[in-house]
Amino acid sequence: MLEAPAPARLVEDFANTVDVELGTDDLAEIADLAPWLRSHGLLDRARRVTAADHALALGLRTGIREELGVHVGDDADPDLVDGAARSLRELPVLIRVGAGGEGAAGGVLAPAPELPPVRQALARIAIAWSELAVTGEASRLKRCAEHSCALVFWDTSKNRSRRWCSMRVCGNRAKSRRYTAKRTRGAESSGGESAAP
Repeated sequence: MLEAPAPARLVEDFANTVDVELGTDDLAEIADLAPWLRSHGLLDRARRVTAADHALALGLRTGIREELGVHVGDDADPDLVDGAARSLRELPVLIRVGAGGEGAAGGVLAPAPELPPVRQALARIAIAWSELAVTGEASRLKRCAEHSCALVFWDTSKNRSRRWCSMRVCGNRAKSRRYTAKRTRGAESSGGESAAP
């Protein structure tokens, strides 16, 4: 089984702070953001989060979730993707050459040093997303095609063709609906023919 790299796990966790099925949002309030960032090692201690920081985080998350739906056949809403692009413009990153470690373009990506701590933390999420995009691994990160679920998951299939977070649950729901719809259409068309004179 292909294990998700650290950047994918971070982006997946960030995207899944909203749970469509349960109707919950771990980042609904401004006060929710700093603890979440701390729990993921992106902040060293409690920090003040502004309304603008919170809006950046939500815009970034919404755009990433929207983009991940494209991998399972949904059309991305350009306004939501543009919202993420606007957030990213507020989170500049630098490429440091020769700083050791691995990263895109032969250096290490790092948040711009002038960013306040919360925005540096959000920039680290942006860096994780960019590393996935640069390596092509972003195509393994998908939003479940079952719209009542929409959970983001790491596709472990060889050909990257998985559409549902769980074939047993979401895949079966979708297949059952298709089967029922097909039977209903068949019954209506045969019923319509027998009613004809």
